[in-house]
Amino acid sequence: MDKSELKFSKEHEWVEVKTNKARVGITDHAQQALGDVVFVDLPAIGDKLESGKAFGVVESVKAVSDLYAPVSGTITAINEALLDSPEVLNQDAYGKGWIIEIDLTDPSELNDLMNEVAYKKFLLEE
Repeated sequence: MDKSELKFSKEHEWVEVKTNKARVGITDHAQQALGDVVFVDLPAIGDKLESGKAFGVVESVKAVSDLYAPVSGTITAINEALLDSPEVLNQDAYGKGWIIEIDLTDPSELNDLMNEVAYKKFLLEE
């Protein structure tokens, strides 16, 4: 995946947008900070998300961390592979480690997210 096409949140989620759908995952930085992921609590298909609100949990050997919706919408798919193999988040955060797909309700919210260059700068300042 070309990360230059992604949008990033300050909570370390990434968004890949295709038309009015968005695929969401956690960044490589987030998975490294968490350490070995051992459990992922996923929402249900059809759940409505509000930008900035928690929608799930990632548990690692070091910590439990909430997942935050970078944009608002309705969940159309979840990555069920993570239920049996949560370590995929560590192995392929930007590919097979995607978490949910949503139909966007307000595409203008994407303007509030960072591009790759701004996200890297944000990480340096954090």
